Amino acid sequence: MATSDREPLLAQLDVAILCGGLGTRLRSVVHDRSKVVAEVGGAPFLSFVLRDLRAAGLRRAILCTGYQADSVRAALGSAYEGLALEYSQEQSPLGTGGALAQAAQRVTGALLLAMNGDSRCAVDYGAMLAQHLKSGAAATIAVCEVADAAAFGKVALDADQRVRRFAEKGASGPGFVNAGIYLLPTAWLREIQSGQPVSLERELLPAWLGRQVGAFIVPGPLLDIGTPESYAQARARAASAS
Repeated sequence: MATSDREPLLAQLDVAILCGGLGTRLRSVVHDRSKVVAEVGGAPFLSFVLRDLRAAGLRRAILCTGYQADSVRAALGSAYEGLALEYSQEQSPLGTGGALAQAAQRVTGALLLAMNGDSRCAVDYGAMLAQHLKSGAAATIAVCEVADAAAFGKVALDADQRVRRFAEKGASGPGFVNAGIYLLPTAWLREIQSGQPVSLERELLPAWLGRQVGAFIVPGPLLDIGTPESYAQARARAASAS
């Protein structure tokens, strides 16, 4: 599939971005706003993710907000560089899976691009969608190879690039890790009971492995701002690039 052929398909996809985390580990340095709009390089961190999506040809994003929801809306408004923004705000904590299930009620297409709002890596979204459609996988997750997976938990793949299992955090050494970017059937999310708190990573993804989950390998680095250390690294990298 040529790049020019991918763009209309990408434009038809909605993207749901998880922005509702409590950010507990980051509160010592970011306490007055959601971590996804913490300042990096003079701009909200999430703005860099939104810019990547708009450059890839996507047109609409649903921001799944919760804790400090007003700070996200205040920072980003109803659009970002031509990418339309809508808000799906949880009234009580729903977990990552529950938040996506709520957002899925706004989606008309059969497939949803979903992602974490507090991390970023280099992803060719067109290539990811093309592989997903060609592979016959029901869902696809982006994985990134890192030198030490201890802080993330490894993702085991088979020879056909299907996900076989997820390992808990703590196993050191190189390996593939979940990059927090997914192509998911909307129908799977609508199976979740409305208002039910559930974790995408700990509960749903392991349960879905029997339904053909493929992996799309993306290059590093995986930039995450979930801890004071990783947030400082992100700000230092932005400063050195400016």
